[in-house]
Amino acid sequence: MPRFGVRWTVALLLMLLLAGAFLFCEYLIYFPTILQCAWPRIGRARGAEGIDGRPADAALRAMVLSDTHLLGAVGGHWFDKLRREWQMERAFQTALWLLRPEIVFILGDIFDEGKWSSQKHWEDDVRRFHRMFRHSADTELVVLVGNHDIGFHYDAAVSPCRMDWFKLQRFEKVFNASSTRIVTKKGVNFLLVNSVALHGDGCPICQSVEKELIKLSRDLNCSLQNSQPGGGVTDGCEGSQLYPPTAPVMLQHYPLYRVSDAGCTGQDAAPPEERHLLFREKYDVLSKEASQRLLQWFKPRLVLSGHTHSGCEVVHDNKYPEVSVPSFSWRNRNNPSFILASVSPGGHALSKCFLPEESTVISVYCSAGACLLLLALAHCLWMKGLLQCLSLCLLGKHKSL
Repeated sequence: MPRFGVRWTVALLLMLLLAGAFLFCEYLIYFPTILQCAWPRIGRARGAEGIDGRPADAALRAMVLSDTHLLGAVGGHWFDKLRREWQMERAFQTALWLLRPEIVFILGDIFDEGKWSSQKHWEDDVRRFHRMFRHSADTELVVLVGNHDIGFHYDAAVSPCRMDWFKLQRFEKVFNASSTRIVTKKGVNFLLVNSVALHGDGCPICQSVEKELIKLSRDLNCSLQNSQPGGGVTDGCEGSQLYPPTAPVMLQHYPLYRVSDAGCTGQDAAPPEERHLLFREKYDVLSKEASQRLLQWFKPRLVLSGHTHSGCEVVHDNKYPEVSVPSFSWRNRNNPSFILASVSPGGHALSKCFLPEESTVISVYCSAGACLLLLALAHCLWMKGLLQCLSLCLLGKHKSL
C-alpha cells in the first residue's frame, strides 16, 4: 500500500476511535444505563399493604430527583458549569424519553447561587434550567425550594445569603406556584413543604409558611372525615378545600430530624467516614420540634427529601418512612441517581435508577487515549521499519551494480 494511503487509513482510524469514544461517553452511555431501570409494581411492600399487584401503568408514574445545583456566575468555572449541565441535561432528557414519567419532582437546591445572585445572573440561571429540563406537555414538572435557591434562614441579617421575601417571591414567580402547597394527581396528594422556613422562630416567612401548613392539615383532615360513611361537613370544616381522602406523600428539601447517617447503607449512601458525623438541627436536618409537628399534622405515608446529597432510608416513629434522594449532579457525587415512584391512592412502590458513573466515562476516555497513542506509535514504528527496509534494498542494489 502506498505511504499516502497508509497515512490516510491510520488518520481515519484515529478519527473514528476518537469520535466513537466521544459519541459513547456524551450521548449513548445514558441509554443502556437507564434502560436497566423500570417502574416498580405496587405490591405488598412497605406503604402498600393490602394492594394486590397493581400494574405500574395503573398508578401515577412519578420521577423524583434533587440538588441539581446549577452553577452560577460567581463561583462556577465555565468548564465545570458546561460539563455538569451537559451531563444532567442528557441524563434527564434520556430518562424522559425512555421512562415517560407523568410528573417530575425536583426537591430543591435547583440553583447553587440563588441565595446571592443578581437579577441578571438569576435570569441567566433560570434560562439554562428551562433549557436543560425541558419537557413535553404530558409531563408535569414540579420544583421545590431549597436553601441555595432563596438563602439560608440561619444567616445573620446582614448576610447577602439570608432568606428574604424578595428571593422567595422571585423563586415562586419563576415556577408559577407557592412554595408550600398540595399537588393532586390521579387521586394522590403530594404535600410540598418549604422546609427552609420551618425554624419556628417567628420570622415573617416562617409564620406565613406555618399558617399555610396548618390550613393544609385542616383541609386534609376534613377531607378524610367527610369520606367516612355518613360523614358530612363537620365542625371546623366549613369552607375547607377538599382533597382525595388519602394520606399525603410529603416532599421537602431538608430531611426530617435524624442524628446522623450511621444507619444508612447502599452504594449511594454517604462515605463510611462521614456516616457517623452528627447532623446539626436547622442546618443539616429539620429540628426535632418541626419534624414532629409535620408528622403529627399530616401523618404522611411517605417522606421524600434531599439536601444531604446522599441516599438514606429511615423510618420515623416506626411508621413514617423517609427516603433521602441523592444529588443529581456529578459535581456532588460519582454516581448520581433518581427515584422512580409508582403511586396510587392506596399504595406506593419505589425503585432507584442510577446514572453512569463519572469514573466510567473517564476510564473510557483514558482507554481511547491509550489506544490512540498505541496506534500512532505502531504506525510510526511501522513506517520507520518500512523506510529501513527500503534503504537496505536500495543499498543492496547499489552494491550489486
